[in-house]
Amino acid sequence: MTPTLQSIAIGFVVLSAVFFVLQKIWPSVPAQKTFRRGLVTDLFYWAFTPLVTRAVTPIAVGIALIPIAMANGVELKDLKTLAEGRGALAAQPLWAQAIQILIIGDFIGYWTHRWFHGGWRWRFHAVHHSSEDLDWLSSVRLHPVNDMLSRIAQAVPIVALGYNAGAVALYAVFTTIWAIALHANLSWTFGPFRYVVASPAFHRWHHTSAEEGQDKNFAGLFPLWDLLFGTFYMPKGRQPEVFGVADPVPKGLIGQLIYPFRRSRTTA
Repeated sequence: MTPTLQSIAIGFVVLSAVFFVLQKIWPSVPAQKTFRRGLVTDLFYWAFTPLVTRAVTPIAVGIALIPIAMANGVELKDLKTLAEGRGALAAQPLWAQAIQILIIGDFIGYWTHRWFHGGWRWRFHAVHHSSEDLDWLSSVRLHPVNDMLSRIAQAVPIVALGYNAGAVALYAVFTTIWAIALHANLSWTFGPFRYVVASPAFHRWHHTSAEEGQDKNFAGLFPLWDLLFGTFYMPKGRQPEVFGVADPVPKGLIGQLIYPFRRSRTTA
C-alpha cells in the first residue's frame, strides 16, 4: 500500500507519543534533548523517505528482477506473476516463508551493510551516519541510492529462490518498524539475549565514531552474523555517547542528497 501524507502523519504522531515516553524512562543518553541537533532535517526525511525514496525503490527492484523473469519465461507485462512465487519454497505456509526470508534477508543485509562502509558506497551511507544526536527519528535519514541498492541486493536473491512476495512484504514491514526502534535513544541491551536479537544499544554502537564502533554491529536483526565474522562490539556497562562522521556531510536534506555525487576534495 502506497503511503499518503495522512497515513504518514498518523504514524508519526503515534510513534512520537510512544518513543517520547520510552526515551524518557530508559534513555541511553539522558542529557540528549527532544529538540536536538538535526531535528528539522530528520523531520523532512520523514516525508521524503516514505513518499519519494520508497516510491522509487520498487521501480528499481522491478527493473532488477527483469533478468529473473526472462529466465523463467515470464513476459515483462506479466512481471507481477513472479510475486506469486514458484516451486517448493512458495508452497510452504506464508509464516514459514517469512521466517526463512527473515534469516536470508538479514544475512544478505549484513554483507550489504558492510559493503556500504567502503569505497564510493560510503559517501551514500555516510548520510545515514551523519546524525550527531541519535534517536528514532534518525532511522529514516537515508539516501535513496543506499535504500535502492540495499533492497535490490535482498529482493533479487529471495525472488530468484521462488519465495512468495507476500512473505517478502511481511519481512519489509517488520524490518522497517524494527529499524526505527534500533535507532531510538534507549539503553535496552536485552540482557542475556544481546547475542540473539539486535537491540538499540547494539545498533547505537554502530553509529559511534570510527575509532570505536562505526565499523562494528552491521546486522539488522541477528547479532549472530557479527559474532561469526568478528564485527560484534557491545561493551557491558557502557552506552554509546558520541555519534556522527568526520566526513563533510551537509546538514540539510537537499545538501545530503547531492553530497555523494560531489567530487571529493581529496581527489585531484
